[in-house]
Amino acid sequence: MRKENFRNIAIIAHVDHGKTTLVDGLLKQSGTFQAHQNVEDRVMDSMDLEKERGITITAKNTAINYKDIKINIMDTPGHADFGGEVERSLNLVDGALLLVDSSEGPLPQTRFVLKKALEKDLPIILIINKIDRSDARIEEVVDEVYDLFIDLDATEAQIEFPIIYTNAKDGIAHNALDDGSTSLEPLFDTILTKIQGPIADDNKPSQFLITSLDYDSYVGQVAIGRLNNGTLDMNGSYALCSENNILHNQKFSTLYTFDGLDKIKVEKLEAGDIIAVREKSKSLETIESALSNSSVVYEWITWNNDTKSGTYVSVPARIQIPENINEQFIVELYSK
Repeated sequence: MRKENFRNIAIIAHVDHGKTTLVDGLLKQSGTFQAHQNVEDRVMDSMDLEKERGITITAKNTAINYKDIKINIMDTPGHADFGGEVERSLNLVDGALLLVDSSEGPLPQTRFVLKKALEKDLPIILIINKIDRSDARIEEVVDEVYDLFIDLDATEAQIEFPIIYTNAKDGIAHNALDDGSTSLEPLFDTILTKIQGPIADDNKPSQFLITSLDYDSYVGQVAIGRLNNGTLDMNGSYALCSENNILHNQKFSTLYTFDGLDKIKVEKLEAGDIIAVREKSKSLETIESALSNSSVVYEWITWNNDTKSGTYVSVPARIQIPENINEQFIVELYSK
C-alpha cells in the first residue's frame, strides 16, 4: 500500500547548480521558519568545511509539510568525490529533482547522479535553475538533458519528465516561463502530483534500513534511515541484522522524526518515513538490572526507580555507604 501522507525525494545535480539554495527556499516558503526568524543562506550546510568551500559534502535530510503531506528531502553532494553519499541517499527516496544550470547545462556529475537515479527507476522532475542569468540558454539546455536521458538508455516513461523553471535564489518556480508565478508553489504541487508516496505497510514486520550515522552532542551516535515496513515503538524489542550476525532483543533509547532542520523525539514511528534512532545504552541496561536486583534502602536518600532519580535527605557518613570504594585510589587519580 502507498502512504500518501509522505513524499521522499532527493535533490541531485552537478556541484554549484543550486541544490542547497533551492532547499533553503523550500524550507522558508513551507512555513518551517517563522516570518521574523533570521535564517542564513545555505542553512543545510552545517559543517565548517562546507561553509568555507560553499559546497555540500555529506548528504543531509530535512522535512517540510505542505498541504498536510510530509515531504522528506535529501540534499545530496554535487561534487564527484562524494558520489557514495548520493548513492546512499537514493536508497531512501521515491523520486528525484534533477537540477541543471540554465547556462552550463548538464555536466559530468549530472550524468553520474542521473544514471544512478534511472537505475533505481526513480521518477525525475527536471528543474532548470538560475533562469535569471544573462547567458541563460534554457531551450538548448532542455534539449541537452533529453539527449542525456537517451544516451543513458532511459525508458519512454522516464523520458516523459515534467519541467520546472526556477530562480532558486529568489524563491520562484514556473511551470512555464511566462506563467507569472512569484513563489515555489508550482514546484511543491509538481512534487505531490508527479512523485508517489512510498510503498509501506504499518502491519508488516518492522524493517528499518540504516544508510548513515550522525552524532548528537546530547545522546551520541544516531542512526538515520527509512522505515520501509512496520512501526518502531519505544517499548518494543527488535533484531539488529548485519551481514554476518543477528542481535536480538535490541531496544531504543530515543526515536526521532524530522521536522525542518530539527529531530523531534516521538514514542512511535510509522512506515514510509525517514527517521533517526538511538540504541539503548548497554551501560544503562546494566544499571537498571543492578537496581532491580537490589532491595537495599538507604536512610539518607529517597529513590524513584521509574525515573531513575533520587533526592538526598541528609549527608551520609562514610559508614552509611556500604560500597567497596578505595578513597586512596580516587585521591591518586585526581592528583594525576
